[in-house]
Amino acid sequence: MTRALLVIDVQESFRRRPNWQAVSTPDIVARTARLVAAARAAGDLVVWILHAEPGSGTVFDPAVGHVRLMDGLDPRDGEPVLTKTSRNAFTTTNLHQLLTGRGIRDVVVCGIQTEQCCETTARLAADLGFTVTFVTDATATFPIPHRDAPADRPLAEVLADPATLGTDEIITRTEYALAGRFATIAALDDLS
Repeated sequence: MTRALLVIDVQESFRRRPNWQAVSTPDIVARTARLVAAARAAGDLVVWILHAEPGSGTVFDPAVGHVRLMDGLDPRDGEPVLTKTSRNAFTTTNLHQLLTGRGIRDVVVCGIQTEQCCETTARLAADLGFTVTFVTDATATFPIPHRDAPADRPLAEVLADPATLGTDEIITRTEYALAGRFATIAALDDLS
């Protein structure tokens, strides 16, 4: 075993946010499950990663009860489940030690959010010397309002604003930023 699948933040917290209606990949659980099945069949390690913001009172606060994998995703015995408090999966966990301790040199990245936790983890993994495969169509993201847009606007206003960065643009930008520098871009059908 020299490869690991990193399943990043495919957790109930995201479904509890108002912008879930605009998610790029509503079937993220099914896509993730396909990658997990393929990884297990290949004898690869599956590492489950959750994002938490303790004490925040948000859907990412473990005390609220949504910091758990979405239904349909079930770790097996021996598959680590890590909880991070930073955007990348390395800084606030023992992921690096876990991977190197098991001789893992290649990582496959999937999860939520494409341009945040997934991309940031891929970049850091590459910097740490891992060979990274980024499965873009097994990631999910949300439209991003322009930095000067008023906060807390209703989703309909965010979506109607021409300055909002759409999910297709976000995904394309992530692929351009990662490809040939930090990761190989792959499709779900390539790996499952």
